[in-house]
Amino acid sequence: MDIRSLRYFLAIADSPSLSVASTVLGVAQPSLSQNVHKMEEELGVKLLSRSPRGIKLTEEGQVLEAHAKQICLGLETCIKDIQELGTNVRGTVAFGMPPSSSMVLSVPLVETIQLEYPEIRLKVIEAISGYFKPWLVDGTVELALIYDLKDVEKFPGTHVIDEELFFYSAPDAWPFDSSPDQPISFRELGKVDMILPTNGLRDTIRRYEEEQNAPLNVIIEMDAMRQIIELVTRGSGYAIFAPSATQKQVERGELLQTRIVDPVLTRSVHLVRHPDHVPSRACRTVEDITLYIMRELIQRGLWLGQVV
Repeated sequence: MDIRSLRYFLAIADSPSLSVASTVLGVAQPSLSQNVHKMEEELGVKLLSRSPRGIKLTEEGQVLEAHAKQICLGLETCIKDIQELGTNVRGTVAFGMPPSSSMVLSVPLVETIQLEYPEIRLKVIEAISGYFKPWLVDGTVELALIYDLKDVEKFPGTHVIDEELFFYSAPDAWPFDSSPDQPISFRELGKVDMILPTNGLRDTIRRYEEEQNAPLNVIIEMDAMRQIIELVTRGSGYAIFAPSATQKQVERGELLQTRIVDPVLTRSVHLVRHPDHVPSRACRTVEDITLYIMRELIQRGLWLGQVV
């Protein structure tokens, strides 16, 4: 079995019949049939089932198709990387970022890439963290920032930062007797109306609720971070966020930011990619620059958290 056989098999898998695959490849149909037969003999299984309606992959054929795609993609990436050695780094890199991380990271990352690697086309895709797991699998994104590593523990990546989470209120709607400059206990937050997201941050907060046996009074859940921030600035409720999401509103005096204690709330941020996708040279370059910029932002106090 060689790379040509795998490419022929993939073309057959994508076609309704051998005759169509033959036309697409420009290879005689008997040659394709012989290629599949040799693969079946070598593997000791049936890869295709034939009927008057055309061909269909067997279960074994589906497994071979999945692996063949990765093998062919890896070879193509290898050839491309070798050919580009000694030349400028180029290519498109799709990078998934949650909104709060994008607010602090995307601009300096884009500017650095444009300045140092102008032939890299960075495609930033902003969405809630939970979307990136399937998108990494199907290739929609090559890199992603993820908060919850559940189901992607084996994905190669780097645990970059543990972000501290804070309580937010409009200045004219501060609900406690204590000063906003003083930390507030997590249990006290159960006395106010909370507006929380439905994404991974909500799962993190829910774990603290369960651990402390201190349920929050959640009046609204929204899959829209910017709208939650707007509601809080209007005094319609209160929220818990990482400071990266609300930096501008706090600087403008539109929001009060207060530490939460007993316990201190944190979430981890991981930069990950898919384990079976061979990263391109451009992808590896973006990954390295991202790690450098994230750590620099943390050191400068622009991204509040603990470097891991």
